[in-house]
Amino acid sequence: MNISEFQDLMEEMFGECDRKRGLPSSVAWLCEEVGELAQAIRKGTREQQLHELGDVLAWLTSLANQLDLSLTEAAQRYQDEADAAAKSADSDLSQSADATSQAVIH
Repeated sequence: MNISEFQDLMEEMFGECDRKRGLPSSVAWLCEEVGELAQAIRKGTREQQLHELGDVLAWLTSLANQLDLSLTEAAQRYQDEADAAAKSADSDLSQSADATSQAVIH
């Protein structure tokens, strides 16, 4: 399942209820789940960690849906940054190769 599909699923399952609850309560629930995830990371089993990670993801998705924001768009920033870094590295490598070629020629 991709992020967009998960966001659609959460909207279908919980969207109406989440909007009735409202943003402040949803933020509070997200914070509580982050705390439970931190505890599971410190003392829990892999299964507990996975469960709490899912809860954090669900509440984060609830907030995105209530704000009418796309998590795919939010995540795209990281792909854009990775693409820019790769392009920069390729450019640096090309310039380094050019400099080496120039040094060998002279």
